[in-house]
Amino acid sequence: MTTDLHLTVAPEEAKIRLDVWLTRRMNSVSRSRVKIMMQAGQVTLNGQAVKEHHKTRAGESFHVVIPPPEDLTLRPEPIALDILYEDTDIIIVNKPAGLVVHPAVGHPSGTLVNALLYYCPDLTGIGGKRRPGLVHRLDKDTSGVLVAAKNENAMAKLVVQFKARQVEKHYLTLVWGKPNPPAGTIETLIGRHHHDRKRMTVHPRSGRLALTRYATLEVFKAITLLRIHLITGRTHQIRVHMASRGHPVVGDRQYGTRSQDRLPAPAPRQMLHAEQLILTHPTTGRRLSVKAPIPDDMAALLKALRA
Repeated sequence: MTTDLHLTVAPEEAKIRLDVWLTRRMNSVSRSRVKIMMQAGQVTLNGQAVKEHHKTRAGESFHVVIPPPEDLTLRPEPIALDILYEDTDIIIVNKPAGLVVHPAVGHPSGTLVNALLYYCPDLTGIGGKRRPGLVHRLDKDTSGVLVAAKNENAMAKLVVQFKARQVEKHYLTLVWGKPNPPAGTIETLIGRHHHDRKRMTVHPRSGRLALTRYATLEVFKAITLLRIHLITGRTHQIRVHMASRGHPVVGDRQYGTRSQDRLPAPAPRQMLHAEQLILTHPTTGRRLSVKAPIPDDMAALLKALRA
């Protein structure tokens, strides 16, 4: 439904750009969305549309019309979700392996987005459309913690945090071999493979900067359990970095070459799990740490390795 607001400028709020002031007063609407609304004549003063660079004056009363978010063609679907944290601004889930995050060619439905549309009736929309705001993603066969925004303000603030590398992303993974040194930082450029566009690869002179920190947690006969601190978030980054060092992720059929016959228990997918996400809540400003338990398939392989 359409929302009508009448907002009055307080004395201490004078001489502020109108788009900035409106964004502060309407926490769920981003500044870019405010500008679009103003350009559409949905913000008026005394019946007249106003520009975003208008400077506020004490006592001015603005009429703001917020149109309802457009419904996308995406269909809400009752897909089971393991919700780790939720409030009116964000939702954090433990994504299972095998679940695609966003609809794409070959996966028009049955995705995390379809599930969130079903379980989050309080989505106020991103960019005027009723959809969750996905700031980061996990590969289809990677499990673990993933955050989505429910409104534009939360989305905008999360984007800033991720770009500024203020969000801590910690993973657990099983890799072939024994990394030497047992802890360190991998820093390379990562870009698309020259011949296979579905693969990423380490480039010596082109691509985007990728930083991965790792530490050994447990060593088995032919496999090592690592904790990964992902500094940047490039496509397939952990899988590409570990494979480039000769230690591909166990079960990775795209970047690994080791035989699954050597395993004491099945690895039906890459043994990579986003264990923990630490971020600043976009509204309260408090630091929020959320962890996801090790999934059953990874736990079973670890148990077999320890035995």
